[in-house]
Amino acid sequence: MGLSTIPVMILLRTVSLSIIVCIYTLSGCSGNPDSRNDTFYYNQPEGIRTLDPAYAKNQPVMWAVHQLYNTLTEVDSQLNIVPALAKEWTLSEDRLIYKFLLRNDVNFQDHAVFAGGRGRKLVAADVVYSFNRIIDPAVASSGAWIFNSRVATNDPFVAVNDSVFELRLIRPCHPILGILSMQYCSIVPHEAVEKYGKDFGRHPVGTGPFQLKSWDEGQTMILLKNKNYYEKDESGYTLPYLDAVKVSFLDNKTAEFLEFQQGRLDFINDIDPNFKDEILTRNGGLKKEWEGKIQLFKHPYLNTEYLGFLSDDNSPLLKNSPLRLRQVRQAMNYAIDKRKMMLYLRNSIGTPAENGFVPDALPGFDKGSVQGYIYDKSKAAALLAEAGFPGGKGLPVTKLITTPVYAELGAFIVRQFEESGIPVQLETVQRSTLLEQIAGEQVLFFRGSWIGDYPDPENYLSVFYGKNPVPPNNTRFSNKQYDQLYEEAIQETNDSLRLQLYRKMDQLAMNEAPVIPLWYDMAIHLVSPNISGFGPNGLNMLELRRVRKGKAG
Repeated sequence: MGLSTIPVMILLRTVSLSIIVCIYTLSGCSGNPDSRNDTFYYNQPEGIRTLDPAYAKNQPVMWAVHQLYNTLTEVDSQLNIVPALAKEWTLSEDRLIYKFLLRNDVNFQDHAVFAGGRGRKLVAADVVYSFNRIIDPAVASSGAWIFNSRVATNDPFVAVNDSVFELRLIRPCHPILGILSMQYCSIVPHEAVEKYGKDFGRHPVGTGPFQLKSWDEGQTMILLKNKNYYEKDESGYTLPYLDAVKVSFLDNKTAEFLEFQQGRLDFINDIDPNFKDEILTRNGGLKKEWEGKIQLFKHPYLNTEYLGFLSDDNSPLLKNSPLRLRQVRQAMNYAIDKRKMMLYLRNSIGTPAENGFVPDALPGFDKGSVQGYIYDKSKAAALLAEAGFPGGKGLPVTKLITTPVYAELGAFIVRQFEESGIPVQLETVQRSTLLEQIAGEQVLFFRGSWIGDYPDPENYLSVFYGKNPVPPNNTRFSNKQYDQLYEEAIQETNDSLRLQLYRKMDQLAMNEAPVIPLWYDMAIHLVSPNISGFGPNGLNMLELRRVRKGKAG
């Protein structure tokens, strides 16, 4: 499908959506499932597999876990690392021991696992237990890598007393405070884990603003306000303001939008490609007919969308593939017109990724410091000729593996490659299948994304650190110079020098081209007009502690 056919497709989609709206209206569906107006409703089309923080590796789980648990540190709306369960911390002179003073007013949620059903006080031993659990091979946490080659081999986590927790490192590690804000590092009580074992993910107990009431898998999940939550607002009112959160699991984005339009959802994350052109202008604004009916929130957030190449030289898949040649990978980088892609397929939601892998939403990002790839067919042609494939002659067909939601984007990219003489075939698989294939080193060329876990360039550059597993190193990229710079950077105390090292690493990765960065993302949320306090978040975390629900207008 060429770009000239896009307006026709938009018209067809708009007509289809209007027909479905009529059907929904005639069906007699009206009103919310319950009468309370202090319940926040959202849909999670991907589903939620677990509520155990040890496996909080994707956004749906992270969002839910964030409502139920707390971490020692957290990231505020300005992407600063601030205290959470830890009131304050100190660092030893050799920068190897962090000492955290815990809050003394935090209790676990009321639950039958505690004596009398009353949630007990959180103590430093709970932090030790939670962190040891992450690195326990028997638990097989997907977050075990966050402490790899960072924490001390013996007794890395120590409870000095009930109020003081010590974290001991092998070597200085600047990003560690950000790492501790990740959902993996949520604090859990041993009583609940010991009682439920592998089923703990269905019986969560935390210290967070909400607690689980019920979970009908594939249907609904209901979270109730934790009335004993420790946080208060500036007026001394106990957070959260909401009484409940209800999550549905409609896996159809059109149905999700219709539920939102009918007032049965308060929020939608992102807009389905099928009707984005009905709601948004080409430049990403809200069309006039939707003003007053929807609140549109847009802000940059820490996510880089990319295409990844398998880079393991020992892989039999790569042995006879032209993708093993740097010039071919570079040519493919030059072959994509990212600016056209963003305008026509993304309605300008996001920024073309032309300056490295680290996104421009990150504080301190210097847009001109890293030279990436700008659309240039002549450079693509020269590189292909240098690699021994003039005009693409002799290149075998390469499969690009992606998920159905990115099929239209993938088709555009395939056409771009073809225009430069690079034969690529698109194949779509379910997300879980793609992740399994990447983990099993069964795919040469794939679509991926890296959502920032904490606001430090190191989080993105860890994606190419040769000693990291999958994830985060999904391409299996390995380069001795890169690894040396990475290890030097995480120990550097001077901010300016550390940023210089980060930029060198980002540039080195761009030169070697194990990925094709596509765009630096922008969060886009559709929110009901009667919702207030729904603020921007650079990590695109669902933050509901200060959300209020009232009458529209």
